[in-house]
Amino acid sequence: MALFGKKKRSRPEDQTLSLYYASDVHGSDQCWRKFLGAGRFYGVDALIMGGDLTGKAIVPIERNGSGSFTTSFLGETRSGNSQRELDELLDAVRYNGMYPWLASAQEIQAHSGDMDAQSELFDSVIVDELRRWIALADDRMAQYGIGVYVMPGNDDPWSCDPIIEQASHVVACDDRVVQVGPHEMISCAYANPTPWDSPRELDENALYERIKGLADQVESPTTAIFNLHVPPYDSGLDTAREINPDLTLVYKSGAPHEIPVGSTAVRQIIEEYQPLLALHGHIHESRGDAHLGRTLAINSGSEYNSGRIHGVTVALGGDRVLSHQFVIG
Repeated sequence: MALFGKKKRSRPEDQTLSLYYASDVHGSDQCWRKFLGAGRFYGVDALIMGGDLTGKAIVPIERNGSGSFTTSFLGETRSGNSQRELDELLDAVRYNGMYPWLASAQEIQAHSGDMDAQSELFDSVIVDELRRWIALADDRMAQYGIGVYVMPGNDDPWSCDPIIEQASHVVACDDRVVQVGPHEMISCAYANPTPWDSPRELDENALYERIKGLADQVESPTTAIFNLHVPPYDSGLDTAREINPDLTLVYKSGAPHEIPVGSTAVRQIIEEYQPLLALHGHIHESRGDAHLGRTLAINSGSEYNSGRIHGVTVALGGDRVLSHQFVIG
């Protein structure tokens, strides 16, 4: 008797590429694992990660000679004596997009008042965690023959780039033209200026010139993918709450005021070159799609701190987008 199994997804005859895109996982270990798992789950040819890989905080965990530990995490004191309890804490920290740091009370105290030491530690922890992520992707996706394309985002420190570029299977795609199946893809991690003065920001003129330099290398824009971390201005993919100079919210009529915060340079590039597909992240709350001329532009959105990954599957057929579907996992 034949066994019943999961129905294999049929592939349209004119399909040239299927992909899964997500962005802005911000250090969430669970979201990264789900991103990798999406390759087989959705049966796609390629996975594309659109940037902002790293988390925003370290959680110091004090350990002593007896094997016990204690820390303050999400407003609560957490302590324990067993490896199981420690592993549960480490998983919880990583689940929330933060980095655990196991150290003695003396080491923690030495770093508490030294900003240079904190910065050096943060960079070291980020590199170690990202190296672990990329090694996992190299190992798993090479087995399954699924392409993985990764770039940093505006929030990611420069120390991330060498880790991605040294990968054996993962393709570092930032600031270059790469092939994703038969489709050319350009990628740009930079954003227009933000209130947070993140590591990778350019004014609109400089951002335009940077992306244009990549777009001019594309042989066929009509079949190309533009993987640009920041979404186009006033596209519906870039709506965010307005921020005061002191980083507080702007209120109007008693409610947070929402404005377009995307890039005019990105919009101009898309309108001029009319690529087949434009992929974006950056603005977590503006998940959606929009047509700019013939170009389908998509923002996958992000909900990384819930452990759920927001993504989108896209099927391409030559110079046409055959289908796209927003998914949450």
